Amino acid sequence: MAEKLVIKNVGMMLSGALEEPILDADTVVIEDGKIIAIGKKSDLDTENANTTVNGNGAALAPGLIDSHVHPVAGDWTPRQSQVNWIDSSMHGGVTTMISAGEAHFPGRPRDPKGVVALAIAAQRSFSAYPGQVKMHAGAPILEKDMVEDDFKFMAEAGVKLLGEIGLGGVKAGDEAKIMVDWARKYGIQSTIHTGGPSIPGSGLIDKDIVLEAGADIIGHINGGHTALPLDQIRCLCEDCSAGIEIVHNGNEKAALYAMRTAFELGEESRVILGTDGPAGSGVQPLGIIRMISMLSSLGDVPAETVICFGTGNTARVRELDCGLIEVGRAADLIFIDAPQHSAGKTVLEAIGLGDIPGVGMVIIDGKIACHRSRNTPPANNLPEVE
Repeated sequence: MAEKLVIKNVGMMLSGALEEPILDADTVVIEDGKIIAIGKKSDLDTENANTTVNGNGAALAPGLIDSHVHPVAGDWTPRQSQVNWIDSSMHGGVTTMISAGEAHFPGRPRDPKGVVALAIAAQRSFSAYPGQVKMHAGAPILEKDMVEDDFKFMAEAGVKLLGEIGLGGVKAGDEAKIMVDWARKYGIQSTIHTGGPSIPGSGLIDKDIVLEAGADIIGHINGGHTALPLDQIRCLCEDCSAGIEIVHNGNEKAALYAMRTAFELGEESRVILGTDGPAGSGVQPLGIIRMISMLSSLGDVPAETVICFGTGNTARVRELDCGLIEVGRAADLIFIDAPQHSAGKTVLEAIGLGDIPGVGMVIIDGKIACHRSRNTPPANNLPEVE
């Protein structure tokens, strides 16, 4: 028998899609973890639900996607001696994370066989990880002497990502391009480090290296942490079609510049969001939602548009089945509302003023993962299970 979840009395339906960021709907019907219907309650079959959630007028949005994290083993990372950082991010509205490389793994292997072995181990481990957040991991840090068969072998084993190019021994554009092409041939998506060095062994990756390598994602275009000059950021936005990834742990001025440049070029669909954590500046459970508030308020972009950067844009660029309130998509959803005592009367006004919205509930694969967030400020309106 199908597990049926009905969400009703939604005050605002934020789709995650730039082409229609706000839907004329107040109800979502979910079966077996997938969205099967969206619309007005009077028009939908809401009977015989196993669970019914009353939104009480709060906004419903796709779960946030963190396009750039560095996991190690389970919900632990040695970089900050941090435990439960993934679960804590869920309380910031994040339902999916994407590894940019298990770079902080203690004693990370540098030989080709070790690189391949770690990638497969991480992919397997996080595929079976018992936490609720979906972690797409197993992203090898490229080293010299890797050959095409390594990429073929990893792809056949389930590896779908490359770690940040430039964190390992492969730093030159021409060397990277060969491996990017091998990865693409076998269906592996690539990300390249951008800006100054972030960890021992990494180095400067400037626009020329990024363009020559031809990776699928311009990793932290606003630096991780040190950004390239603004004219180089413009060149990257203009001269390739790769995803423009803006991260919390980068340069805020460069972040705003990259976003504005994308709008000038009509390329806002390429903008995606990450945290680049855990890293030297710590773990940011509210990193994605803070980026949304910052880009909206300081960049003068409607909140419903910026929310798309951290949801539907990332899902489409990363080829994920979540990130959009759309029939057939995974039911990864969050309730958000204006925080109590905000000058903004609605959640969108609050975000536009720079406030962090309150997360009232997180739903992953059609199941309630948590109720009111322990990390965000309390929301004006909270959903409840009937």
